[in-house]
Amino acid sequence: MTTFRVREAAELLGVSDDTVRRWADAGRLETVTDASGRRTVEGAVLARFAEELAAAVERPQPRPVVSESARNRFQGLVTKVLRDTVMAQVEIQAGPHRFVSLMSREAADELGLEPGVLAIAAVKSTNVVVEVPAQ
Repeated sequence: MTTFRVREAAELLGVSDDTVRRWADAGRLETVTDASGRRTVEGAVLARFAEELAAAVERPQPRPVVSESARNRFQGLVTKVLRDTVMAQVEIQAGPHRFVSLMSREAADELGLEPGVLAIAAVKSTNVVVEVPAQ
């Protein structure tokens, strides 16, 4: 089982060593003593605590986007969403243009992407391939 010393746990959580010790003393974070007598936190316990800590943080709602650097924006309808356990493939039909986007399943779920949903395909690429057809 992976364990982390108080200093390591503090670094991973983005807090001070003293904060981790206070949480442990208050019973908020379970610790164990290693063979050398030092206080440590088991990795699985620390991972669960980190998730709980992140969930408790109140995040400000982002303001509506009024401008962005992507100039190629195509409004269209989601026509297909293929999900697996990790990823999602989303197809958007915007006029004669078909866009396919690969994203995390979590992102597709959070956006509520399903066939028939109005969406915008914002295209920003550092590589554009230009081809010349045969004449």
